[in-house]
Amino acid sequence: MDEYEGDPPGWTGAPFPRWTNSLARLGLVLLAIAIAGPPALSWLWVRSPLATYEYARVAQPVNFDHRHHVRDDGIDCRYCHYDASRSSTATVPETELCMGCHGQIWTDSPLLEPVRASYYEHTPIHWRRVNVLPDFVYFRHDIHVRKGVGCEDCHGRVDLMSNVYAAAPLQMGWCLDCHRNPEPHLRPPELVTVMGYRSNEPRGELGARLRRELSVNPPVYCTACHR
Repeated sequence: MDEYEGDPPGWTGAPFPRWTNSLARLGLVLLAIAIAGPPALSWLWVRSPLATYEYARVAQPVNFDHRHHVRDDGIDCRYCHYDASRSSTATVPETELCMGCHGQIWTDSPLLEPVRASYYEHTPIHWRRVNVLPDFVYFRHDIHVRKGVGCEDCHGRVDLMSNVYAAAPLQMGWCLDCHRNPEPHLRPPELVTVMGYRSNEPRGELGARLRRELSVNPPVYCTACHR
């Protein structure tokens, strides 16, 4: 019988080499990523500007510059979007409204050729929607305007935009944040269209006072927006 000379070099008594422990840990990490990764990526995706189209420039059939009309000419938002304070929608103006001014000024401008063609041919201009809500979301512009929520709170500083873009994600969490704490977003209703609004009194005090005076009590239950 051969004499026993001890364990071979590197033998630890374990059935597998030590590096298999690291391999097992790596496998568990990869498994956790495989399970949790897709839901996490989906959650991040739907909240990213890639999905909400926040800040995305939308090409329009007419190169309408809000900076010129709002900032330079001082046209009130509700002159064109005249239903914003009395209806659920803000209204896209008809060509006849545009030609009320441009039948007298810039009458030969090449930029306005699509507007003139629409007017004389009685065909509407197909504007592309910038702020999009799902069909299952119920929203009214008029109640927000009458309660003193400024246009720029949702639409941003359109007086500084050449092409209007979505300035807010318009997702449920974003809306609920305002409904739960509306005071910072309130102003006198007659000033809702003022861009760059600044109050002479502290915004918190103003918001608290307007909330009482205007009976602002935004709903946070599901059926308020999902009907």
